[in-house]
Amino acid sequence: MKGFLGPLSRLGSIRNYSGTFKRSQLRLEGVKDVIAVASGKGGVGKSTTAVNLAVALAIKCQLKVGLLDADVYGPSVPMMMKIDRKPDITEDKKMIPIENYGVKCMSMGFLVEKDAPIVWRGPMVMSALVKMTRGVDWGNLDILVVDMPPGTGDAQLTMTQNLQLSGALIVSTPQDIALLDARRGANMFSKVGVPRT
Repeated sequence: MKGFLGPLSRLGSIRNYSGTFKRSQLRLEGVKDVIAVASGKGGVGKSTTAVNLAVALAIKCQLKVGLLDADVYGPSVPMMMKIDRKPDITEDKKMIPIENYGVKCMSMGFLVEKDAPIVWRGPMVMSALVKMTRGVDWGNLDILVVDMPPGTGDAQLTMTQNLQLSGALIVSTPQDIALLDARRGANMFSKVGVPRT
């Protein structure tokens, strides 16, 4: 068993294994900082926390804020931010985020019908996530809050590998099983080299 787990202990910073972008290309143009709001499991208030954080930073702190709903299978931002229209497209084929409560928002929920299931395999999800970050004209932002999908799988790795995260906020409830999953999420961010404060 020790030999089997050996390669995993040598992974170090998984971010280094991302072939999509060089380290200098991880920053989004015009975006100063990117904060991920994550959880090890669903239903713990992650999206509510992400939305409240984004709106508070925009209104109370007077910052230029963006909110990316990276939960492709269960987007919550359209309902929470009271947005029910599709984004416009620039001449260079980038989506323009929809603004409400002083926050520029982008979500898969803007692009599909309200009750339509998103039945996609991994590569399609990864492609959608890259397009919702790099295919969006975010303009100049002080901070982009990313509402991450629950768990520690491919979608989460894609986001951490393709964005230079300034930090991550882990949301949990006080139950033992939720805290266990939250620790896994925190360990994932540590593994991929997200800065700790």
